[in-house]
Amino acid sequence: MLRLSNITLARGARILLKDASLTVFPGHRVGLVGPNGAGKSSLFALVLGELHQDAGEVELPARWVLAHVAQELLDADRAALDFVMDGDAELREVEAAIREAEAAHEEGERAALLHGRYDEIGGYTARSRAQALMSGLGFSAQAEANPVASFSGGWRMRLNLARALMCRSDLLLLDEPTNHLDLDAVMWLEDWLKGYPGALLLITHDREFLDSVVGTIVHVDAQKLATYAGNYSAFERQRAERLGQQQLAYERQQRTMAHLQSFIDRFRAKATKARQAQSRIKALEKLEVIAAAHVDSPFTFAFREPPVKPKLLFRVAEASVGYGGKAVVSDIEWSVYFGEAIGLLGPNGAGKSTLLKTIVGDLPPVAGTIIRSPDLRIGYFAQHQVEKLRLEESAMWHLARLAPGVREQELRNFLGGFDFRGDQVFQRVADFSGGEKARLALALIVWERPNLLVLDEPTNHLDIEMRESLAQALQDFEGTLIVVAHDRHLLEAATDQWWLVADGKVAPFDGNLDDYREWSRQYRVRGTKQEGSGAGADRKAQKRSEAESRQKLADAKKPFEKKIGAIEKELARLQPEKESLDAWLASGEAYEEAMRDELAQRSKRQGEIAARIAQLEEDWLWANAQMDDAVRRSSGAGRQPRE
Repeated sequence: MLRLSNITLARGARILLKDASLTVFPGHRVGLVGPNGAGKSSLFALVLGELHQDAGEVELPARWVLAHVAQELLDADRAALDFVMDGDAELREVEAAIREAEAAHEEGERAALLHGRYDEIGGYTARSRAQALMSGLGFSAQAEANPVASFSGGWRMRLNLARALMCRSDLLLLDEPTNHLDLDAVMWLEDWLKGYPGALLLITHDREFLDSVVGTIVHVDAQKLATYAGNYSAFERQRAERLGQQQLAYERQQRTMAHLQSFIDRFRAKATKARQAQSRIKALEKLEVIAAAHVDSPFTFAFREPPVKPKLLFRVAEASVGYGGKAVVSDIEWSVYFGEAIGLLGPNGAGKSTLLKTIVGDLPPVAGTIIRSPDLRIGYFAQHQVEKLRLEESAMWHLARLAPGVREQELRNFLGGFDFRGDQVFQRVADFSGGEKARLALALIVWERPNLLVLDEPTNHLDIEMRESLAQALQDFEGTLIVVAHDRHLLEAATDQWWLVADGKVAPFDGNLDDYREWSRQYRVRGTKQEGSGAGADRKAQKRSEAESRQKLADAKKPFEKKIGAIEKELARLQPEKESLDAWLASGEAYEEAMRDELAQRSKRQGEIAARIAQLEEDWLWANAQMDDAVRRSSGAGRQPRE
């Protein structure tokens, strides 16, 4: 297992972690959350050996294989599929050894061992495994042979991700893996990670992704690592309870301190009370001060009411959109009215961004017409809008250019709602992080008071708090919204109707995001069938092989499923009782004088249950890890069990 014990980690003079500890078991899925700059990425660098701790111990099994997504955009002439397959280092080593043995005309035991090992690690299915990874992340079959250098930056990052997933790792570290993905690829990655047998450390600001994938949240805050059982939603509930208890303890302590201070102030000058006053002074000095609970978001903004509200904002009539005279989406009939909130769905490359660019006027339609209201005021957010920011200028300069004559203090107050405060408003945009640039671009759009908001992946580089603030602001926005996003929480919170862009058409989508997930899976299956229709594959043999594999997996899981089921049943019985006790202990009633005996009994019971739950959760993790090892051995494609 990975164990961090009493770690202190500093970057320059700044201490990121102090006496922080964390344990990650085999098969453990952990989400790291916390404010930007808290040290999440530095913690990854520590585990990978790229940083060294200032104090404490990092323990990692020597035989564990680690995988992570390289951040550099490799410029290579290697074919994309070969580049992805290179992620399985042992596969490439065994292939090289086999070629060497064949060149030397070696036969016998060594050659047999090499071919046996090649079979064990899934060498004969490695190519199809890599193709499945690339397909899931949005690459077409034709793209497999293209050199890495031919892809744009975002697609190279997808190649780096596929290469990391190709590695048969014991520990996978993913830092914001969804930033360069569309919704379909995010959903595919989510499903893939659910079946990943190793330990996972995940940093992401996508709360729906965290909810679906991880079973433990580690909150990186105030130089500590606080562990919470459950997904992100469970973490929010538990943290709220913990902060509520902290606030109650803080208020009780403040009353105690006020009482002690009052006694000291009244009697320290009286000889008869001097000794008692001194004892209270010492008691006050020994108190470990409890901080007030604090969870305020740094973001406080809202979209201002549009100055004009036309009933019909635009109409697309018998139109086609695309590039260079070539249509990507055709026969579009679409009228958009004031107050609608529309989410655009569809696979990568279907034409969603092209459609948005045509609506806002950045691209002319290939055919047909777009009739826009003369009162239409568009606020358009896309990555290229962020890239248009003047790097040598400041946030204040950008806003003042839109608001000549407005007092500086008013502009400061507005930028403060987007967490640009103090001297930062005069800092060069070139020094901003990706998230800060995105926030500034959004701030400029909000100031313009649009009646049509067109947002193309607005959440890239935004942290969870900013995403939540944006979702709330969009809920209250009085105008019309059209949005493409891979953040499902924002989509579900801000939109009330869906339109699907697929197969060269635009049409209403009748369903929710769960329905779209299923549609996306079926769409991908149809595409795979079409690409492989001429391959002449023996479907009967394939189905027979798949059935045999499923039976092997079922047989491997059976000894462990009964134990895991019993653990889950006991956890389900204990959790409600613990939550009830926690709620009672957090209430004011628990600390009334008449409840003293009851408080002692319930506190004892709460401690017993908490200890039992902790033991059950550890047993559950180990049982799942053992089952995963058994599954990997039965499949013949996994790593051997580690010590």
